[in-house]
Amino acid sequence: MSGRVECVFVAPLKGAPMRELPVADALAGQGLEGDRKVAPGREPAAQLTLIEAEHVEAFAAATGYAMRLDQPRRNIVTRGVRLNDLLGRRFRVGEALCEGLELCEPCGKFQRLTHPEVRRFFKGKGGLRAAILEGGLIRPGDEVVALD
Repeated sequence: MSGRVECVFVAPLKGAPMRELPVADALAGQGLEGDRKVAPGREPAAQLTLIEAEHVEAFAAATGYAMRLDQPRRNIVTRGVRLNDLLGRRFRVGEALCEGLELCEPCGKFQRLTHPEVRRFFKGKGGLRAAILEGGLIRPGDEVVALD
């Protein structure tokens, strides 16, 4: 099972717009360099968030509401990989080794910042929270590959 990284995003401050990066340094046990959540010993499930581009596009098609890939506020937008299948598994995103820890369900903030239908539509499709076990660079176009 593999797919690709479509986009990489960080938010330097809480509430700041997501900033798209051409390359990100995934720091083991911390998060993406430059993201507001980076900290040594960061809760593993808060180190990296991913979402499928296909779900964002399907939301736009189903509701008629144009949603940009940065609006779900996830760090990594993927294409061609079912992220729910990575729950409880190790996988590579570019050079980084990660482990899928929990589903990233849509929250009230996501709903307030976008559209009332996001909580219903993205239930079970809101992405994946992952720990960064080994750091490395992540770029758009990099492969996302399940390891076990």
